[in-house]
Amino acid sequence: MQQRPTLHVSKDSILEPLCFPDQPADTSSPPGVQCPGSEPLVCLFCSESVPPPRKDVLLRHLLMEHKLVIADVKLIADVPKYLLYWKGRFLEQPLTDFCSVIKTNSTGPVEKQEDYFLLCDVLPEDRVLREKLQQKRLEEVLEQQQKERDDSSFHRLCMFCSEEFTGNRSSLLNHMAREHSFSIGLPDNIVYCSEFLDTLQDKLDSLQCLYCEKTFRDKTTLKDHMRKKAHRRINAKNHEYDRFYVINYLELGKTWEEVQSEDDRELADDEDDDWSDWQAHPVSAVCLFCDHQSETLEQIYAHMKEAHGFDLHLLKTELNLKFYQQVKLVNFIRRQIHQSRCYGCTRMFDCRADALRHIAAEGHVMKLPEMSAWDQPQYYFPTYENDALLCTLSDSEEGDGDEEHRGEEIPVIAEDISNLRALKQSSVLK
Repeated sequence: MQQRPTLHVSKDSILEPLCFPDQPADTSSPPGVQCPGSEPLVCLFCSESVPPPRKDVLLRHLLMEHKLVIADVKLIADVPKYLLYWKGRFLEQPLTDFCSVIKTNSTGPVEKQEDYFLLCDVLPEDRVLREKLQQKRLEEVLEQQQKERDDSSFHRLCMFCSEEFTGNRSSLLNHMAREHSFSIGLPDNIVYCSEFLDTLQDKLDSLQCLYCEKTFRDKTTLKDHMRKKAHRRINAKNHEYDRFYVINYLELGKTWEEVQSEDDRELADDEDDDWSDWQAHPVSAVCLFCDHQSETLEQIYAHMKEAHGFDLHLLKTELNLKFYQQVKLVNFIRRQIHQSRCYGCTRMFDCRADALRHIAAEGHVMKLPEMSAWDQPQYYFPTYENDALLCTLSDSEEGDGDEEHRGEEIPVIAEDISNLRALKQSSVLK
């Protein structure tokens, strides 16, 4: 039997990206933030139930009526499913098989002593349940994010100028950042984008500033306030927005600010580390069209040219591609092939193998669409997070041009010092 601490209870008291197979990403993801749902929250012992927004009412009911406390409720990804699971388990076995027993007023008279029960993740079964619920939630969020990335039916007006945007959400978000200096983050970092924009639009319609959240008497006053005070941004401390950012589903019970600050502290702590014995492991770049890997730039380029007829050097020269244009082109081709689509003619196939056979048979290996199709900000982001091929790219201005001018001296034009003596004589420093 576990030790029974003393508890004084008051009547008023009451919380993954693509990766190449040979270098698997870490799949253990901690629980994320909760999303509002429609399933009711049920009592573990009786027929009492409440809608999700009244979660605190149910928790107080469990405490006052059934003397049960659930630890860290805010860290449970799916509270309705969590409660249903334990409701079933409590019907099968006694409560004391799962919960720590806490005796109140243990030093007082026996008639005033009460036993309370704590359900927490110290119990392995509870911890596993929480992890499974979070993993499922994370998979749902990433699936939703991918759908929004690929969605071409997006249609919405700009919140600030009423310009109409159709196609992909990134066009609107990039417009607001570029034309109105209003950014809610990179499109690929956001999920439930339409709901996010609805939330922001509702605040503006209510004449509420998005940053300081003060309410104004009319739209003109609100517009002038946000412009003059540089309040064309959202309030990062408003946790209402947490569910719209993927990062908040990756760290258990932490916001993006906490995750970011931890990363910064880790970098600061590592500054004094001794790296003298560090040895680099060779990084293998994967071919765009098959699973072949090479450890050098020349080898992977030669393989793609000889085996598939794809000459990246030639494309770089003919199109005069800068470094970031090469990055976007590689990421574009990766994404199209991953989605079983021919990047040359945009034809879709049932599987990746069929798409690759079509590309080879139809001679579409070196056939690229218009530059506007792939020279887009969304392709700054790698399709595969460990794509070492991106590390082999170089700027088109480097190389031969640098070789030519490497020996030339760059002329330095001196300042006019013809009257330097007079300046010295009249200087206030003299």
